[in-house]
Amino acid sequence: MGTKVETGAAIEILLLKRKENDIWEALVKPGKKAKVGAKISFGDGLLIGEVIDIVEEGNRLIQFTYKGIFEEILDQLGQMPLPPYITHQLQDKNRYQTVYAKHEGSAAAPTAGLHFTPELLDEIKAMGVDVVEVTLHVGLGTFRPVKVDTVEVHHMHSEFYQIDEKAAQTINRAKAQGRRVIAVGTTSCRTLESAAACKGEVKAGSGWTEIFIYPGYEFKIIDALITNFHLPQSTLVMLVSALAGKEHVMDAYHEAIEMEYRFFSFGDAMFIH
Repeated sequence: MGTKVETGAAIEILLLKRKENDIWEALVKPGKKAKVGAKISFGDGLLIGEVIDIVEEGNRLIQFTYKGIFEEILDQLGQMPLPPYITHQLQDKNRYQTVYAKHEGSAAAPTAGLHFTPELLDEIKAMGVDVVEVTLHVGLGTFRPVKVDTVEVHHMHSEFYQIDEKAAQTINRAKAQGRRVIAVGTTSCRTLESAAACKGEVKAGSGWTEIFIYPGYEFKIIDALITNFHLPQSTLVMLVSALAGKEHVMDAYHEAIEMEYRFFSFGDAMFIH
């Protein structure tokens, strides 16, 4: 939360993607007060941001100047970005973080993973299940509603993913042995499907993905998915419908509503295959 240097007007910035030389792509609210050239002060001048360009969908490119270490200043001044249905800041920001999170960069939590505790992961491993970690930095584009009549026209924003060699080998061995690969969350699902070299084989590496999975998609890696209930008209509802079939998914949602299940980040999850 900052103030416009020229007027003192309150401006909120959500950092989305690091570019270069302390330049970030960001959402700015209210955007009309953030024209090119506008300067925004955070923490009484501890951090200064200058709007240098306006990019797709009204996002801003902001050049930051500061003294010290940028990540430490962010940690001091910034807040955990939360979805609008969480109406107050969490006292412990790790509550909105999976227990296995390691790398900074995601614009939102991969919420299916919030259901897992270290104890539950130990139980799963004790059953003989291989637990593999992959990385995808969730972008806000994943949550944007689909506003076009033809899904093929909807543009997915790019997101960075990474799969190391050990993870790829473990997954490929499981596929070769006829074992199931169960993704925890649409994030993990999209990572694995983005890295599919061919049906049944994951390629280690990193890159940017714009994969958009909707009904008709042929899954190459995953066999099942643990996922939260998602917002209507979202690309995530389309993804789960591609895996389980739209009618089955809609039946599950009707059941959840009728039985008053909890939805969204800290809500109930479903297992589909």
